[in-house]
Amino acid sequence: MVIPPSENPNTPPAPKLLNQVRSHIRVKHYSIRTETQYVQWIKRFIIFHGKRHPREMGAPEVEAFLTHLAVVGGVAAATQNQALAALLFLYREVLKVELPWLDNVIRAKPSRRLPVVLSAAEVRAVLERMDGVHALMARLLYGTGMRLMECARLRVKDVDFARNEILIRDGKGGKDRVTMLPAALAAPLVEHLARRHLIFEDDLADGKAEVWLPDALAKKYPRAATEWGWQFVFCSGSYSTDPRSGRIRRHHIDEKLLQRAMKKAVGAARLAKPATPHTLRHSFATHLLEGGYDIRTVQELLGHADVSTTMIYTHVLNKGGRGVVSPLDRMT
Repeated sequence: MVIPPSENPNTPPAPKLLNQVRSHIRVKHYSIRTETQYVQWIKRFIIFHGKRHPREMGAPEVEAFLTHLAVVGGVAAATQNQALAALLFLYREVLKVELPWLDNVIRAKPSRRLPVVLSAAEVRAVLERMDGVHALMARLLYGTGMRLMECARLRVKDVDFARNEILIRDGKGGKDRVTMLPAALAAPLVEHLARRHLIFEDDLADGKAEVWLPDALAKKYPRAATEWGWQFVFCSGSYSTDPRSGRIRRHHIDEKLLQRAMKKAVGAARLAKPATPHTLRHSFATHLLEGGYDIRTVQELLGHADVSTTMIYTHVLNKGGRGVVSPLDRMT
């Protein structure tokens, strides 16, 4: 008698659904943040429907969950879209089920808000109230237009002092780009890297100098993880366990620390604007346009795929998006 594989006691049990989700995400080299968010949304979907298995559900249940998020939860459009992406990944990539077009979902209303921008005086007031590594990171955000996580993940080898450039790798959309290294930050960065190298030497002595590398690079260059050039410019003050590999090593600085330092500085400067580290990027773009730089140059520095994304900054310039003078002002 042949025992079917599903009934054979020697056949290892199939991985649990969420473990399958994690495995498929890692095969596609999605970030750990994407993995965390997708798993959380899939858990919420399952719990919402009384812990039924997703294979027993389909488009109506997905529509009901997404509609609930918009109507009852009042979530933003981006949040609802993230939940939808997670569920589509579950069905298409893991369960191999194609969902029909979700026509009956009540979509959260998208908003088009102008970015918060600080004046040059306000930026100066905030930066003057920050110190240490957080002050250096904040100055980099404003001086280069980097995103917060691009700054946190910056590697030593990507700071080119000879060319006064910073290479931003694997930015939003998986794209690399080059931005300037402000002359005012060259000396502070050199001093910071000298201190950072001492930490690296101590980690080498303790056998814990390895840093995280993308899978392809880690396999192609097995020794790169312990080389100086691959170290994070802004490292964590302690070791942590990699949630995927389980290896103990020093990761990049926690971005929340800069967010808290920025919030404290904004409060100390008595600014009413809800400024965050990302506000420094918005201010960078706006101040470049105010300085007369063309929008294509700003688009390239910011890493925007479409110039229409960069165009939003023309609406927060001092004279309005098109430099229009009010007819009332012409009367004076």
